[in-house]
Amino acid sequence: MAKAKLLEDIKADPSRFYPAPTDVIRDRRFSDTERLEILKAWERDARSSYEGEDDIGEQPGALEVVMKARTEVEERIAASPKMETGAGR
Repeated sequence: MAKAKLLEDIKADPSRFYPAPTDVIRDRRFSDTERLEILKAWERDARSSYEGEDDIGEQPGALEVVMKARTEVEERIAASPKMETGAGR
């Protein structure tokens, strides 16, 4: 139960727990699916902080880093074999 609480706390404020989005990718406590949840939350935070800015054509640096990390995790999830159960390992 502690892991679920930690995950929820991290999703509420990812930058409080990680210095950079790439640190989420390296955190071995979580699965790729959980990492993706964290990065999606971080992306939402980054987008909301840039809301109303005039630079609509360009992705701000922080948001770009989050999106790169998210894409990397999404690609890993897509490339990994789907396991219906925990058996087979």
